[in-house]
Amino acid sequence: MNFEYFVARRIVASKDYKSSISAPIIKIAITAIALGLAIMMVSVATGVGLQKKIREKVSAFNGDILISYYDTNYSNDSQAPISKNQTFYPNFDLTDGVDHIQAIALKGGVIRTETDFEGVVVKGVGSDYKWDFFEEYLKEGRLPDYSGSLNDEILLSQYHADRLGFKVGDRVNAFFLQEGKTQRARSRGFTIVGTYSSGFQQFDEQFMLADIRHIQRLNNWEEDQIGAFELFVNDFDDIQQIGNRVYEEIPSHLDSQTIRDKYFTIFEWLDLFDFNIVLIISIMILIAGINMITALLVLILERTQMIGILKAIGSPDWSVRKVFLYNAGYIICVGLFWGNLIGIGLLLIQKYGKVIKLKPETYYVTEAPIYFDGFHILFLNLGTLLLCLLMLLVPSHFITKISPVKAIRFE
Repeated sequence: MNFEYFVARRIVASKDYKSSISAPIIKIAITAIALGLAIMMVSVATGVGLQKKIREKVSAFNGDILISYYDTNYSNDSQAPISKNQTFYPNFDLTDGVDHIQAIALKGGVIRTETDFEGVVVKGVGSDYKWDFFEEYLKEGRLPDYSGSLNDEILLSQYHADRLGFKVGDRVNAFFLQEGKTQRARSRGFTIVGTYSSGFQQFDEQFMLADIRHIQRLNNWEEDQIGAFELFVNDFDDIQQIGNRVYEEIPSHLDSQTIRDKYFTIFEWLDLFDFNIVLIISIMILIAGINMITALLVLILERTQMIGILKAIGSPDWSVRKVFLYNAGYIICVGLFWGNLIGIGLLLIQKYGKVIKLKPETYYVTEAPIYFDGFHILFLNLGTLLLCLLMLLVPSHFITKISPVKAIRFE
């Protein structure tokens, strides 16, 4: 144990420490650090959680990268079919970073009851469809099974079920406009085997999932013709680079588009969260640092005679400064302890209690999502400790200006 650390421990352990003039200021500094860390933890966990949750929902309905026929017509009913017999299907190995590929087709239709009707986009999927996300969104019933022969099972959104009065097990009549000279409508009967609710209003009021073979028959396509391929990537942070490589590797008559490009506005809004998080962290660290600077200056003033004595017996300025920096580090650690206790406690309450609700029309989620990451918590703790100590180097420089003779006489 070195000399500076020993003296700092003696300051903390001294009887008059808690009853000194600096005690209230030190308590305020500890409180500022604790609240600041708690606010930073909440902002990071909720901000990153919201980004990930919304990104997962957009990916669940669209995939991460969409490969379709190279055309400027984006209508669901006018999309040109592409062959499923591609070199990159069913295993996409043209480039690294792609986790899964699936074939889909879209067709607009109308669900009609005796008293009402609703427009939907029927998303045709097959046995290769990735149902992982919808297992989480499933409200009632089960997920459809399209691994066998053609069936009429569908997954309907809870939004449509509530508006039209449907429940699991009911029959649904959907009508589709058949392209051609007659422009006649064709109907299909489906059975609801499950309902889902993602909380993403834009998608919940739009998509109904059915067997892709129904879309093929309605469009008079061959068995190997589909509307598009959806790709999922291993790391979403690399989606732009992977998307560029996919575009370069696929045939010239096909086009690819990432969901960041397709839903540019949503992801631009999500990117703003990074700036907000950095801004909150900067403000909280600045507040904590200012409070610690105040506490350190009061400690220096209160211990002026001790500084004079240490200098008089030959202690160099940096050695005396380290005494107060060690003391300040102890105070910061106390604040970090309580900050972790408060912050993690609040996050656990929200994660499992879902206390804070959000409007899905605005935030695309029903409650504030929480993302726990040990690295984030460790980074915030170490960052707060180091930055506060760096900020304290400047006020601790005042110790070098104190004269030993005047300090010993100081009252």
